[in-house]
Order: sequence, then C-alpha cells, then structure tokens
Amino acid sequence: QVQLVESGGGLVQAGGSLRLSCAASGRAFRSYALGWFRQAPGTERKFVGYISYTGGSTYYADSVKGRFTITRDNAQNTVYLHMNNLKPEDTATYCCAAAWYSGIYYPDLPYDYWGQGTQVTVSS
Repeated sequence: QVQLVESGGGLVQAGGSLRLSCAASGRAFRSYALGWFRQAPGTERKFVGYISYTGGSTYYADSVKGRFTITRDNAQNTVYLHMNNLKPEDTATYCCAAAWYSGIYYPDLPYDYWGQGTQVTVSS
C-alpha cells in the first residue's frame, strides 16, 4: 500500500512560482508512476502531468506545458510539481496519484492510490 501526502500549496500572485511535493510512504514507491491532477470548484478533475516510475518519461497537459515540470527523487520518496508563470486559471486543489509500474502515459491510465490534495490560489 502507498500513502500519498501533498504539500506546498498556497497563495501566489500571477507570474509567480510554487513547488508542490507529493511524499509517498512505502518501499515500493520507485515502482509507481505519479500523476498530478487539479480540480477547481464546480469543475471536473483534470490531468496536469505525469512522470513514469523510472523518471525517464514525462507528459503534460497542453494548458501547463512549458510552465510546469515534474521531477522525482526516489531516495526521498517524493515527486515534485514545479509551477512557474502561474496564472489565475491555475487556481485549484492539486493532488497526486500513483500508478503501478507505468512507463509511459496514456489517457486512461488507472491510478491505484490518491492523495488528499493541496490548495493553490493564484491572484491576479
């Protein structure tokens, strides 16, 4: 079993940066790909980005491509979402999710575990 805990959210002005962390429990962390998702009030949850279990493959939604980057530190059991040039439309609750032994992203990739999320608010 893997437990995921997100942190690093907060209030930032447009154009600013934040780094979110997704800390995982369990020795099997390095066997899981991690995805980031976000959900704004009254909207459906949306895919943000993905990193494979090896860290060698990443994939991003068009809305964040070029602004967001995902990295992972398996020694620390942590995946990071680096967010730059934030926009008000990035305001949402961000959560991470783990997918067993996934080496490449595809849209219907099933995720086995989900975190609770961390709030990001971008002011204009």
